[in-house]
Amino acid sequence: MFNVETIRQDFPILSRKVNGKPLVYFDNAATSQTPQQVIDVIVDYYSNYNANIHRGVHTLSQEATDLYEAARHKIQAHFNAKHAHEIIFTSGTTHGINLVANGFSSFLKKDDEVIVSALEHHSNIVPWQMLCERTGAILKVIPMNEDGELILSEFDALLSKNTKLVFVNHVSNALGTINPIEYIIKKSHEVGAAVLIDGAQSTPHIVPDVQALDADFYVTSAHKICGPTGVGMLYGKEAWLKKLPPYQGGGEMIDEVTFEKTTYADLPHKFEAGTPNICGGIAFGAAIDYMNNVGFENISVYETELLTYATEKLLEIEGLKIYGTSDKKTSVISFNIEDIHPYDVGTILDKLGIAVRTGHHCAQPIMDFYKIPGTIRASFSFYNTKAEIDALVEGVKKAKMMLS
Repeated sequence: MFNVETIRQDFPILSRKVNGKPLVYFDNAATSQTPQQVIDVIVDYYSNYNANIHRGVHTLSQEATDLYEAARHKIQAHFNAKHAHEIIFTSGTTHGINLVANGFSSFLKKDDEVIVSALEHHSNIVPWQMLCERTGAILKVIPMNEDGELILSEFDALLSKNTKLVFVNHVSNALGTINPIEYIIKKSHEVGAAVLIDGAQSTPHIVPDVQALDADFYVTSAHKICGPTGVGMLYGKEAWLKKLPPYQGGGEMIDEVTFEKTTYADLPHKFEAGTPNICGGIAFGAAIDYMNNVGFENISVYETELLTYATEKLLEIEGLKIYGTSDKKTSVISFNIEDIHPYDVGTILDKLGIAVRTGHHCAQPIMDFYKIPGTIRASFSFYNTKAEIDALVEGVKKAKMMLS
């Protein structure tokens, strides 16, 4: 049975105080907190297994290798990739996106077209702009509406025989909107375009089946789903990963090196140059185990309850406006109070021990669309409570009174 008070005991940080107040952590879209079960795996690795992998015949190396590759298999199973070698360990979502963008530099030519959406994080805009600058390809944008949803009729009109790549996030980090990626993938494939899905914000709430989605690439970060920072994964269809050239050169990604010619290792090592974040990869697998033990169906039901409750309570505050009002969204609320800068509200909330994110959330085009400098973003996780939401509401009311 799902019991939030029992779950909260797994997270040591939730018992601390900030500015003399109990911590209320509502910045989960930036990074989730780490349960003791994952912390224990990190400590255990450095206490008992710390060695480089894939290269040593000694016991520690072999044990560390087994743990690291077991984590890869856990991630493969969780996302339902066909092969374990379709899971590439990265330093995070941004690394995965740049790896694919760099690889496609070899394929694109002048006047080919690349499509992104208006709801993207900067990390899913800037690499494609850089790619277009290098190749002469043209960047096109799927527009959004006032509810924070993509306008699919406009997407349909953008698609053509010149479309080679389509990139869209599964969930908007700034608004929480769940994008219709099944439709986007299907329509893109009809014109022969490859599709990369940014799953950084979806994977804490949804279990993506990459085979059912038919995604060509899917990326995420461990620190969004109760794992450590500095590690993530790129899923790529085997056929695409074999086509793409290596992103970096170095140890581990080679088959044979001479001064005349180098040949590259098979997947996944072709894209994993150098010593990886071994402990991070192992802990990533542990975080997947933890989340599945809690149960994603339980998480979805509970977080929807939190979202509904928080939305109702916040909208009772006069002058408060929520941005991103799609019926399909995760537990994220971006809001402002009339005539008050979001940074000022965030600063007062911090004094009350309440952690929210303020600013443009690395999604400046969204803020430009709404003609605002940024928002106050409260993002909820399965270890948050309604009592914490009540504290947020009272904090916002206090901030409004002080700043009006």
